[in-house]
Amino acid sequence: VIDSNCLQVSLFTPANAIIGHYTLKAKISQGQGPGVTYPLGSFTLLFNPWSEEDDVYLPSETLLQEYIRSDYGFVCKGYENSITSRPWNYGQFEEDIIDICFEILNKSLYFLKNPSDDYSQRGNVVYVCRVVSAMINSNDDSGVLQGNWGEDYSQGVSPLEWNGSVAILRQWSARGGQPVKYGQCWVFASVMCTVMRCLGVPTRVVSNFRSAHNTDGNLTIDTYYDRTAEMLPTQKPDKIWNFHVWNECWMIRKDLPPGYNGWQVLDPTPQQNSSGLFCCGPASVKAIREGDVHLPYDTHFVYAEVNADEVIWLFENGQAQEILAHNTNSIGKEISTKMVGSDERLDITNSYKYLEGSPEERSIFMKASKKMLETRRASSPLLDLLGSESFKDQPVQLQLHLARTPMWGQDLLLMLHVQRVPNRAHGQGSIRMTVRFCAQALLHGGSTRKPLWRHLVHLNLDLGKEIQRPLLLPYSNYRNNLTDEKLIRVSGIAEVEETGRSILVLKDFSLEPPCLSIEVFERAEMGKVLSVHITFTNTLTVALSNCTMVLEGSGLINGQITKDLGTLMAGQTIRIQLELSPIKAGPHQLQVLISSNEVKEIKSYKNILVVATAS
Repeated sequence: VIDSNCLQVSLFTPANAIIGHYTLKAKISQGQGPGVTYPLGSFTLLFNPWSEEDDVYLPSETLLQEYIRSDYGFVCKGYENSITSRPWNYGQFEEDIIDICFEILNKSLYFLKNPSDDYSQRGNVVYVCRVVSAMINSNDDSGVLQGNWGEDYSQGVSPLEWNGSVAILRQWSARGGQPVKYGQCWVFASVMCTVMRCLGVPTRVVSNFRSAHNTDGNLTIDTYYDRTAEMLPTQKPDKIWNFHVWNECWMIRKDLPPGYNGWQVLDPTPQQNSSGLFCCGPASVKAIREGDVHLPYDTHFVYAEVNADEVIWLFENGQAQEILAHNTNSIGKEISTKMVGSDERLDITNSYKYLEGSPEERSIFMKASKKMLETRRASSPLLDLLGSESFKDQPVQLQLHLARTPMWGQDLLLMLHVQRVPNRAHGQGSIRMTVRFCAQALLHGGSTRKPLWRHLVHLNLDLGKEIQRPLLLPYSNYRNNLTDEKLIRVSGIAEVEETGRSILVLKDFSLEPPCLSIEVFERAEMGKVLSVHITFTNTLTVALSNCTMVLEGSGLINGQITKDLGTLMAGQTIRIQLELSPIKAGPHQLQVLISSNEVKEIKSYKNILVVATAS
């Protein structure tokens, strides 16, 4: 009590309180009368990672700045030997986003089935994470995004053309919960990052390169090639994504034995059914590393994504004839996220598994494999075949390298490197071999299109000798045969006359788009116009038609700025000056995307520190 007319009241919420919107009222009564109720206002209660009692407590202000407060970041894409970081606007502090996040919870099947039960569990971060994981995709419900891994995006937006989460979430809400078209893994994960950070859960986006999708639990992914080196389609649902993106959320796992707190994998991309819905996680990263695949949720599935073995077969006459390779370390490469306080990439592979090939890694693999075979009754008929590994005993080694940067619109030059390996079993004489090459468009999900280029090479190789042979893949061969992601797989199968055995060589690569530059020459202040200079040169040998530029950046732009650029001829340079009016002080990121009929994703960014208006 301050004085006779003033009462000071403090509110304290328990750490396990239900998150959501609250209305605060005061009721004043005298004697036995009914009293009078006064509305005092409303507030929104979220998870609190600053509170030691909260299950999402993260005891580092530096980490909280990165995983809660930062409204922009990067998504690592590409393939293991050429990783690119693409900017993304999370925008969790935009005015309407928090309401949309609770709208997502209220449209979930959990809520629609039993609202009171759903509400009662909204203080449980494990439960809320699973609900959000299911609701980011639309496979079972009125989820935010509809996935599309085909090649026709005419009914919506290509997944490559999104700059951030805000436009997606606003479109979903404005259309009454109709799924937004379209998303793929990096879009699903980035939108979930926005929602979870908005709800107060420390969250980051993680990319796994060469990510396995293993459905039968045998920790083996089979791929097939014919003698012409063409990768063949398979009837099995198992596949290897060139990369896959998911989330990690920080939390205590009271539902697990001690030792599994910290980062937990959540994957909103609809790959696998979990407890009746398309969601995945939370799976403890520690449990994945230790092979404790029996622990909830979906730990066995994530373990396979980073640890499965790959078996490559030569397929002929309707059946697998020969093992070309058994790779125990080709899955789960360069697992990456944004480095704290930096634009650089952080490799977190050792958080998910022990060093490839180490005794610990193989021991954990056998432990996990045994547990998965027991619980899922999967079979592994390959184990006896793989034991001999006779395919390793080859007289030559083959490698494919890119001789120059692969630019879309230009001829591609590769170099075949062949080296004779000393081996008493194959004698000292010359080795004769025929190498058949095939190039195919590689889809993000791991499958390929029909061949777009073939080539044949005959070689004679003496002991101790090396051969370098250039391979030219003309632009005319791939111009109309690639997907929007511009990924190519070049495969070669060498048949050695002296041994009758086959040798496989592979090279995956993506074609580089032109460069885009953004410059700001003055200090950014709130309430003051900021000039932004954008320069783009079409360095390709072909024109880019129907070009559109989209700018986005929370704190800098309210929504998006879109500008049609028309057709940009080969070699043409455009310079654009735009004026922005920064909305919020602090560090922000301006994202710029140029898309065309020929190249869908030309992205760049500029970090901009906005200072408060001088008083």
